[in-house]
Amino acid sequence: MTIAENGKPKTKNESLDDLDRAILNEIQSHFPIESRPYAEVGSRVGASEAEVLARVKVMAESGIIRRLGANFTSRKLGYTSTLCAARVPEDKLDQFVAVVNRYPGVTHNYLRRHHYNIWFTLIADSEARLNYILEEISRVAGVPEILSLPAHEVFKIKVDFSV
Repeated sequence: MTIAENGKPKTKNESLDDLDRAILNEIQSHFPIESRPYAEVGSRVGASEAEVLARVKVMAESGIIRRLGANFTSRKLGYTSTLCAARVPEDKLDQFVAVVNRYPGVTHNYLRRHHYNIWFTLIADSEARLNYILEEISRVAGVPEILSLPAHEVFKIKVDFSV
């Protein structure tokens, strides 16, 4: 486990050791799909299953690891998605964001310095459902203009961060 001189786990601002880095490099894109994935990661990096689990726990608690989860190609699963832009008055920002974030198909939601100041992505099981959700968000939040900007071509790049 990564321990600082004071005996406590290191925080995200403190340096990682070589084993922490090896674990991060393995789990970000090569997470094994099997009954004991941390034992497999351990065998790849020269550590025990218990040590890998302990280090992952420390890195998650300190915020170095934000989440562990799978990435799916939504189109191949029959879903449709769109990038949305909304013009939200400052006095309605909190309410609008809360309404948007209620929907499980929202994958990103962020504020920008632009007259379209809230941008979010939405995934749904059909274009009709997608449009229904956008109309509902508009009505409930009291924001009449939400642009739907679906991708005509998808360009995905794989990003790994060598730690």
